Amino acid sequence: MWLYLAALLGLYFLRRWYKERQTVGNLTEKYVFITGCDSGFGNLLARQLDARGLRVLAACLTQKGAEQLDKATSERLKTTILDVTSTESVAAATEWVKGCIGNKGLWGLVNNAGIGTPAAPNEWLTKDDFAKVINVNLLGMIDVTLHMVPLVRRARGRVVNVCSTMGRLACFGGGYCPSKFGAEAFSDTLRRELHPFGVRVSIIEPGGFKTPICTKLVEYFQTVWSRVPSDIRDTYGQQYFEQCCKSFQQLLDGCSDKLHLVTDCIEHALTSCSPRTRYSPGWDAKLFYLPVSYLPTTIADYVLTRSGPKPAQAV
Repeated sequence: MWLYLAALLGLYFLRRWYKERQTVGNLTEKYVFITGCDSGFGNLLARQLDARGLRVLAACLTQKGAEQLDKATSERLKTTILDVTSTESVAAATEWVKGCIGNKGLWGLVNNAGIGTPAAPNEWLTKDDFAKVINVNLLGMIDVTLHMVPLVRRARGRVVNVCSTMGRLACFGGGYCPSKFGAEAFSDTLRRELHPFGVRVSIIEPGGFKTPICTKLVEYFQTVWSRVPSDIRDTYGQQYFEQCCKSFQQLLDGCSDKLHLVTDCIEHALTSCSPRTRYSPGWDAKLFYLPVSYLPTTIADYVLTRSGPKPAQAV
C-alpha cells in the first residue's frame, strides 16, 4: 500500500517537473513590464530577462535609476519613470506601454515596486507611517494592475506579484505586513477572476534577502525611536530599543545575497508553460516562515515571541 502511494507521489512530482520545464514559445517577441527597477529584484530581473531576449519595459522611480539600467542593458530594453502612488503617473506609464507594444498585448506584468519602512512596534507609529507603506505596496500594485490588465488579457499573459513571507506570517509592526497580506488577497482574487481569460497570476513570497528594503530597517527604526513621545519611550525603555536594534541587525546579517533565487522564480512564472501559483524562494521561507504560518496561532505566537526583547514595563 505504502509503496503504491509512494509510486503515485513520485509520478506526480515527475509529471510536474516535466510540465514546468516546458517553456513558452517566441519569447523574443513578448513584452514584460516591471515596476521598481531602480535596484534590488526589479533591477536584476530587468537585466536577466533582457539577456534572455525578452522585450523588457522597465519602470524606475528615478531618472538616475533609469539611466543606469539603460547603460547596463541592450537596446531592446526601454525605461520609463513611474511613481506607483500617483494615478497620473500610472496612467502615463500605461499609455507609454501601449505605444511600445502596439497590438501585441502585454505578455507579462511584474508588480515589484515596494518599500519596507518605517517598521517598528505599532504604538510607535502614526497613521501616516502605515499609509506610506500601504500606498506603495498594496494600493500602488492595485492601481498598476487595474490599468495594465486589459493589455495582459489581450495577450493571455501573466501577472506576477512580488509579495513576501510577511504576507503569510506577520512578524513586526508597521504597514509592511498589512500591505503584504493585502497583496496576497488581491492576487488570489485576481487569479480566480482572470483564469477564464487564459491569464495566469503568480505570487512570489521571498524570505529575507539583502535588498534596499531590508538594509534600511535599522536606520529607520532608530529614526522612529527618536520621535516617539516620552511616555511611550518610558513604557518600552532604552534597553528594549537597543535589543530590537540588535535583533534587526542579526536578521539582516542572516539575509541572503543571492537575489537570483527570487528573479529565477519570477522568470519561471513568466516563461514556463505551467507556472506555479506561489513561489517561496529562500530556505528561511521554506523551512521557517511558511511552516510556522500553518501552526495554531498560540504556538506561532510563542515561537515568534519567546526569545524577543521585553518592554521595561512589561507585566
